[in-house]
Amino acid sequence: MNYDNIILQSKSRVKEEAETSVYFSYDEFATEYLKKKDKRLAEVIDRIGRIEREVDGDLFASIVHHIIGQQISTKAQATIWQRLQEGLGSVNADTILTSGIDRLQSFGMTYRKAAYITDFALKVKNGAFDLQGLWDKSDDAVIAGCFTYYVHRSTFAFGNLAYMLDSFFLDEKPHAFL
Repeated sequence: MNYDNIILQSKSRVKEEAETSVYFSYDEFATEYLKKKDKRLAEVIDRIGRIEREVDGDLFASIVHHIIGQQISTKAQATIWQRLQEGLGSVNADTILTSGIDRLQSFGMTYRKAAYITDFALKVKNGAFDLQGLWDKSDDAVIAGCFTYYVHRSTFAFGNLAYMLDSFFLDEKPHAFL
């Protein structure tokens, strides 16, 4: 089994488990692969052991949660996320659009994040962004969209999910994939 097969199997399992389970699934083969690739990582894996990583089955809410958490502390993210959930009851495109940017800001996020989240909700609601289609995109396509966005915005904090996802929501569509 090669690395590409591991990724495809993992994506499939995450999608299924996000709908039925609470933890990200990975097997010993994937862990051994990572350990062989990086000796320092191998030491950390051996020291820490198996990690139970919670999976959020609601893709919309998960993306909003990640956008909120960009460039702030985990504690600040948790506080804003809790306020948002309590204030809206349910975090979905309809409740975001009904709230508006000013109300979203009142939960503690910046204007820019509130605008991104509102734009995301609008694109999901009107079908311009296929939320479920994220499961079907190849890693290469997602990485290409992410990298193009970073170059486009002169932002080089690679791996930043909200920035990557923001590239999918831009009106100017900087990459043919989008």
